[in-house]
Amino acid sequence: MNIILLGPPGAGKGTQAKRLVDERNMVQLSTGDMLRAARTSGTEMGKKVAEVMDRGDLVTDEIVIGLIREQLESGQSGGGYIFDGFPRTLAQADALAALMDELGQTLDAAIELQVNDEVLVERIVGRAREAAAAGEPVRADDNEESLKIRLMAYYKQTSPLIGYYYAKGDLKTVDGLASMDEVAASIARVLA
Repeated sequence: MNIILLGPPGAGKGTQAKRLVDERNMVQLSTGDMLRAARTSGTEMGKKVAEVMDRGDLVTDEIVIGLIREQLESGQSGGGYIFDGFPRTLAQADALAALMDELGQTLDAAIELQVNDEVLVERIVGRAREAAAAGEPVRADDNEESLKIRLMAYYKQTSPLIGYYYAKGDLKTVDGLASMDEVAASIARVLA
């Protein structure tokens, strides 16, 4: 089973992806993790990634698709793949669809964690306040201003994917503001 988790920053994609890895033996393909691993791998692709990142440039879609290809061809799919942080744009969605088709793979669902932005901001800022009060580390971008900027970027770039996957018949939605267990149960029903 291959899925994409969609939703704005703070919607719980990472939390749910970790549960799917633990409970279903799925492989989480996080572009950030893949780029960091590639950079230090010493492979040809890793050298390209390091050069681009060392220049301070953004890694191209072509490079990210190359990293995803390596993962998909590795044969370590376990219970399937979770695409996390990719695709972010319509061009990336088309590139992923072409790659999956070329490799004889399918995308089983694009699962949108639906949230209300105001409630989401309150939840993230509240979580940061609680962590700070408890003396725990707080993410630097877990503040209202930063979150609003991240939400704007999400809506500009990534939200068109919701219509894209809806039109393909792949979009499933779950309430991202429910409890973690309820969200996990909703995702499990999608995957059943």
